[in-house]
Amino acid sequence: MTTTLLETPVKGPTFRGVGTRRRVSDLTATVLVTVSVLVALVPLAWVLITVIVKGLPALTSATWFTNSLSGLSASAMGGGIYHALIGTLLQGLVCAVISIPIGIFVAIFLVEYGAGTRLGRITTFMVDILSGVPSIVAALFIYALWIATFGFPKSAFAVSLALVLLMVPVVVRSTEEMLRIVPQDLREASYALGVPKWKTIARIVIPTALPGIITGVMLALARVMGETAPLLILVGYAPFINFNLFGGEMGSLPGVMVAEMNNPTDAGTMRIWGAALTLILVIAILNIVAKAVGHFSQVRTK
Repeated sequence: MTTTLLETPVKGPTFRGVGTRRRVSDLTATVLVTVSVLVALVPLAWVLITVIVKGLPALTSATWFTNSLSGLSASAMGGGIYHALIGTLLQGLVCAVISIPIGIFVAIFLVEYGAGTRLGRITTFMVDILSGVPSIVAALFIYALWIATFGFPKSAFAVSLALVLLMVPVVVRSTEEMLRIVPQDLREASYALGVPKWKTIARIVIPTALPGIITGVMLALARVMGETAPLLILVGYAPFINFNLFGGEMGSLPGVMVAEMNNPTDAGTMRIWGAALTLILVIAILNIVAKAVGHFSQVRTK
C-alpha cells in the first residue's frame, strides 16, 4: 500500500522528553526549596509551642480576662490581664483610625494620580524612608514634638501617634500593590461609559482590591500592636484599668512583659508567658477576621 502525501508527516516530533540534566536540576531545586521552608518553620513552630505550653496555665485561670493586677504583690498568684488587653486594643484602635485613611488615600494618589509626577516620586521616597524607621526613633520624634514642643503630657494617645508612623508606610505599600494588580481594562471600560475617574476608583478599583487591602491593613495593625519602645518612652505602665487616652499611665500587653521581667517569682514568669500568648491570640484573631472579611467582600464583589 502506497502512502499519500497527506499521510506523510512533514517532520518528526520536536519534543524529545526531559533530559537527565534538567530532571536532576529540577529535583535539586525542589529539595533546596523544601529544606529552606522547613528550616524557616522549625524555629517558628518552636517559639509558638513554647509560648503555648508556658502561657496556657495563665489563660486557663478564671480571672485572667476579667481582672487586673491592681493591688497584687509581685509574688502573689492570681490577677488578670484585663487592664493590659484594654490598653492595647485602645491604642491599636486609635492608631488604625488615623493610619488607615491616610495610607489608603496616599496609595490611591501614587497609583491613580501621581505616577510619574514629581510629587509622586517624593512621596514614594518618603514612604520608603519611613518604612525603615525603627520604632524607638518614631517614639523619640513624637516625644520631641508632642511632649517637649507642644507640652502635652505622656499618654496613650502619644503612643498611638508613634504607632501611626510605623503603620502608615505598611498600609501604603500593601494598598498600592493591591491597586496595581487591578486590571487596567476595568478602568478603561468604566471611562468608556462616561464614568468620572473618582467614581471609577470608588466603585470599581477599590471594591476589586478590597480583600487584599483589608488583609494588608490587618497585617500592619498586627505589626504595630507588639511594639514596646513607644510604650517605654511615651507612657508609663499601670497595673490598673485606665480608659483615658490623653492622660495617666496605661497598661498594655508588651508593658506587662517588660514590667514583670524583673520579677523572679513564679507569678512573674506566668504573667510574662500569659501576656505573650494573649498578644499572639489577639494578632491571630485580627488576621482571621481580616481573612473572613476579605473573603466575604470578594464574594459580594463577584
